Parts: sequence; C-alpha cells; structure tokens
Amino acid sequence: MVGQLLLGLSILVGLHELGHLLTAKLFGMRVEKFSIGFPPKIAGFQWGETEYSIGAIPLGGFVKISGMVDESMDTAQMASEPQPWEFRSKPAWQRLIVMLGGIIVNVITGIVIFVVLVWNNGETYFSRDQVIQNGIVAYEYGEAIGLKTGDKILDINGEPYNSINDLTSGSALLSENGYYTVDRNGEILQIEIPRGFINTFNSEESFNKFVAIRFPFEVGAVDKGSGAEQAGIEAGDRILAVNNMPVTYFDQMQSALQTLKNQSAQIVRQRESGMDTLTIPVTEEARIGIAVSPLIEPVRRDYGFGEALSKGTSRAFGVVIVNARALGKMFTGEVSTKNVSGPIGMAKIYGASWDWIKFWSITGLISMILAFMNLLPIPALDGGHVMFLLYEMVSGRAPSDKFLENAQKVGMVILLALMVFAIGNDILKLFS
Repeated sequence: MVGQLLLGLSILVGLHELGHLLTAKLFGMRVEKFSIGFPPKIAGFQWGETEYSIGAIPLGGFVKISGMVDESMDTAQMASEPQPWEFRSKPAWQRLIVMLGGIIVNVITGIVIFVVLVWNNGETYFSRDQVIQNGIVAYEYGEAIGLKTGDKILDINGEPYNSINDLTSGSALLSENGYYTVDRNGEILQIEIPRGFINTFNSEESFNKFVAIRFPFEVGAVDKGSGAEQAGIEAGDRILAVNNMPVTYFDQMQSALQTLKNQSAQIVRQRESGMDTLTIPVTEEARIGIAVSPLIEPVRRDYGFGEALSKGTSRAFGVVIVNARALGKMFTGEVSTKNVSGPIGMAKIYGASWDWIKFWSITGLISMILAFMNLLPIPALDGGHVMFLLYEMVSGRAPSDKFLENAQKVGMVILLALMVFAIGNDILKLFS
C-alpha cells in the first residue's frame, strides 16, 4: 500500500520537476538543485551546475532555479544584481514556459498512461443493453434514492450511457438536477440524483452499496461436506425455485435463503437429465454451500492505437473536468470537504496488493489531478507563479521581489494548512 504510493508519487514528482528543469536549461537558466522529496537529504550527487538528490519526506519535490523567488526564500541571492543565467533576467514568456513545464509533463504523463492502458487492456464492462435486459440489484445507497431491485435503468439525465460504471461516474453524480430514467415493470419513472449524493461515495467499498447488474446463474463449485454436496448438487446445475419461490436471478435465491436461516429449503434443481426437488439445510449465514457462476459475460472491447489515443485522452481530461466541477461545488457546500484526502487516503486507494493495471490507472489519475491542482492560482504553486507572470505580461509591470516573497510565504501557509486538513481527514476516516 505505502510502497505503491511512494513509487507512484516518486514517478510523478520526478517527472514534474524534470519538466521545470529541462525548460529552465533550455532557456539558459542555471538550475542549482533538483530534488525528489523534501529535506533532509538522503542521497545525492553533483552533475555539472546541478545537485540531484532524494529527500527523506516523499510528499513532493522541488527545483531551485537561480534568481527565482521560491520556497527556499533565498533573499540574499535576490538582493544581488541580476545575472544573465538567472530566472528573473529572462523574458516573461520564457519564465511562463518554465513554470508550466511541470504541469505540461504531468498532463502528458497522464494521457500516455491512459492511452497505453486502453490500447493494451481495452475495456471490460456490463453494458447498458445488459442492464436493460437483466435489471439491477439495488443495495443500501440505491434504495435510499428510490431505486429498486429489478429496475432497468434506461438513461442518465435523458442521455444513453455505455457502461454500468457510468451510473456512478463523476459527471453523473455532479450533474445539476440529475436523474436516472427507470423502467419498473413497464412503468417509466425518473429517479432523482440528490444534491450532494456524490459524498456517499467516499470510499471504494461504498460503490458496492449502490447497484449491481442482476444476473442469472448456475451452480459453480460446491463446498465439500456442505448440505448441497450431501444432497447431490453438482457444478452446472440450475436452481429454479426455493420453497416454491421461482428463482431466475442470484439475488432472488439470496432473498429466499435469508428467510430460511437454520431451516431446510426445498430446492428445485435442473440438469440435463431433468428436474428434481432436494431438501437442503440452510446455515445461519443463509448459505447452502455453493458458489455460483453468472450466465452473462461482461462486454470486452479492444481498441486500435488511434481509438485508444482518442479514448485515453478523453478519459485523462475527463478526470480534470470532474475534479474542477467537484472543487467548485465544494465552495457551495454541495460536495463535502471530507472528500479531501491526504497521503493516507491515497495509499488506501492503491490498496494492499500489487495490481499493475490498478497501479497505473491510479497513477495516471493522480498525474492529471496534480496538474490541475498545481495550476490553481495559489502562491507557492506553479499556478501562483503563472498568475503573476500573466499579470506582468499584460500590464508590462513585474510585481516587486518583496511582494513575491510575501506572496510565497502566504502560499506556503495555505498549502501547509491544506496538508494538515487533508491528513486530519484521513485520520478521522480511519476511526469512522
């Protein structure tokens, strides 16, 4: 969990700072330090004019460019006469490119990751047609907004969707006056997506409490020594009824068994040789000792490189759009600030087991979020420098070094407060 987070952040921070370093050197600026992680320094080496190092605090990194007001607050250097190799001596447009360098690299990294994932792995999902054919199972959060098991969701906000995953996408949950159109036993209904409903999905486990596709099934494995094995149930059998209740979908069998805990169930079983009725004891956990195999397969779609390029790029920028909308709704109170996560929350998203597809998916997601967050006009972030440079380019007047120093201090206080808040959120979630 922690290892994946550190690896992902090290890759993204390293590439981000490399974007600043390369653009600075491109325009003849002297780069004094390049660090992945914050001091104290663990290891490093000198190559040319630049010291390259790894810091002990793996929550970011920095590039120190000569003649630039940054987090080092090197006021002594700024008090001397500007030198040709310094940041402050270069034209505003060159300084702007340097400040955008890290953001641009993060965007490119995110796009490349998503494109490669789509190209290499394609997509696997339950489609809208499968949802309409079989209906959904509504769990706790689905029932809370008015969905019911058996509903067939036709569209989101009046528009067809592609995958069952779209039902909980950010674009759906953040939409204004959003709704699902549902076919319930032939009656067409609109189920409203409540304002702030996205706050419900504050963990990976919460998505499992919304809806799932309903699926017909057959018996898969049979537990050794279970009542099902003793009664003669075998893999490949179909269960048609439980105590005279017809069973087509797995959730129907689950519901029937829930009413028969510690009792015996009359199971109608079908196999190639015909149908029969078996008496099988039901455990306290409402089980009869079988695993099931769904009789519907998710859709598998592969993409050529051109399609993957379009799909991956769209997915990458979709992350930015959703996060921008969520940030805006955070100021209105519709999206809770409790959704802000720090390093602990990020580590939990990666999970405890190594899954390289999941690792790269999350790393691509974080790369795009880092690009977006760094572009925010907060002093001490790249976006703050960009804001002041744009002011200089438009007005023809550069802010004074003293103003930039004070703005940097304010920005660092804001960032520190945000980090404390995010880590506090993480800790509260651990005990909630």
